[in-house]
Amino acid sequence: MYHLPKLATAPFCPSEVQGTVAVPAGLSNWRKLLRYLGPGLLISVGYMDPGNWATDIEAGSRYGTDLLFVVALSSLAGILLQTLCARLGLVAGMDLAQLCRRRYPRPVAFVLWIFAEIAIVACDVAEVLGSALALNLLFGLPLWLGIVLTAFDTVIVLSLKGRGFRQLEAIVLGLVGTIFTCFAIEILMLQPAVADVLGGLVPKIQLARDPQAFYLAVGIVGATVMPHNLYLHSSIVQTRVTGPSEAAKRGAIRWATLDIVVALLLAMLVNAAILIVAATAFHATGETQVTDIDQAYRLLEPITGTAFAAILFGIALLVSGQSSTFTGTIAGQVILEGFLNLKIPCYQRRLITRGLALGPALAGVLWLGEGSVGRLLVLSQVVLTVQLPFALWPLIRFTSDRKLMGVFASGPLVKAIAWFIFCLIAAANAWLIWGILTE
Repeated sequence: MYHLPKLATAPFCPSEVQGTVAVPAGLSNWRKLLRYLGPGLLISVGYMDPGNWATDIEAGSRYGTDLLFVVALSSLAGILLQTLCARLGLVAGMDLAQLCRRRYPRPVAFVLWIFAEIAIVACDVAEVLGSALALNLLFGLPLWLGIVLTAFDTVIVLSLKGRGFRQLEAIVLGLVGTIFTCFAIEILMLQPAVADVLGGLVPKIQLARDPQAFYLAVGIVGATVMPHNLYLHSSIVQTRVTGPSEAAKRGAIRWATLDIVVALLLAMLVNAAILIVAATAFHATGETQVTDIDQAYRLLEPITGTAFAAILFGIALLVSGQSSTFTGTIAGQVILEGFLNLKIPCYQRRLITRGLALGPALAGVLWLGEGSVGRLLVLSQVVLTVQLPFALWPLIRFTSDRKLMGVFASGPLVKAIAWFIFCLIAAANAWLIWGILTE
C-alpha cells in the first residue's frame, strides 16, 4: 500500500503521488469531473509527441487522407487499453509494473522491464529529435547543438520539484492547449475538403499491400498506443481513489473513463489535424515526398502564402517535445519502482533516460545527416510498436483475472476486443519484421 504523499519532496515520483487530489463526498457532478480530469491529460501527451508528427506528416504527404482511418482506429484502441489501465490501478491498488513483479517469475519480470525501458528510451529519442528540430527551425541552431541543449530540460523538472501533482497537470494542460490551438489555426488557414476528410475515415484494406503504407500504418499505431503509457496510467490514476468500497471504486472508474475518453479524443483530433494539414498542404499540391518535419516547415510558408503558418508549426513542435518530457520522467520512475522496487530521485531518473536517448539521437544525426530526422522519428515509433505486445499481454491478463479484479474483471466482449487488438498488433509486427528480413 502507498503512504500519503510528502509534498515537500518530489511529488512526481509514483510512490509519492497517490491520493494527492482529494475527491470529497457530496460534490456536484461538475466539480467531481474537474477533480478527476488530469491523469488522462498526462497520458494524452504521449499520443501527440514528435514521433506522431513524423508518421502523420509522411502519411499525409504520400497518401493524402487515406491513412486517416488508422489514426482514428488506433486512438479508439488506445482509449480501450488506457481504460483497462485505469481499472487495474483503481481496483488492484497496484500499477501494471508492480503486478508484473509480484505475479511473474523474476526472469520474466526482468525481461519485461528491459522492454519497457527500451520503449521509454525510444520515446525520449523522438522527444530529443523533435525539440532539437524545433530549435533548428525557429532559431537556426544546428541540430547537434539542439540535441545537446535538450539535456538541460532536466532543469525544468527540478524547478517544479515540490509544486504538487495537480500543478503539473495544469502545466501540461497549457502545453496541450497550445498544440491544439496551433493546429486549429492551421486547419482554418488551409480549409481542407470535408469530403476528403470523411473519405479518409473509411478503412482501405488494399493499402496493406503497399509496403510503405503498411510501414507508416505500423508507425502510427506505435506513435499512438505507447507501451510506457500503459504502465504510467495504472499508477497515476490512483491519485483519485476516494475509498476502498465497491461503490467508491465504481465511481472512480466511471470518472476516470470519462477523463481518458475526453483527453484521448483531443489527442486524436491533434493527430488527425497534423495528417490533414500534410494531406492538404502537400499531397493535394503534388508534394508527395515530404518525409521530414523540416521539409514540412519550409514548404508551409510558400504553399499557404504566410510565414505565420510555419511559425505556428514550429512552436507546436517545440511544445510537443517539451510536454512529453514530464510524462516520460514519471513513466520511467513508475517502471523502475514497479519492476525493481528501486527508488531513486526523479532528477536522477531524468538524467538516466535523457542520457540514454542523447547518444542514439546525436549519433543518428551525425552519421546519417541532418535530413535523417524524419526517418529516425518514424523508426522510433516502429520500435515502440514492437514493444507494445509485451505490455499488452500482462495488462489484458490481469484485468481479466476475477481473483484480482473481482466484479470489475473484464467481460467477454471487452476481453475479445482487447485480445483482437493484441493479435492485430502482434501480426503487424511479425509482418513488418519479416519484410525487413527478406528485403
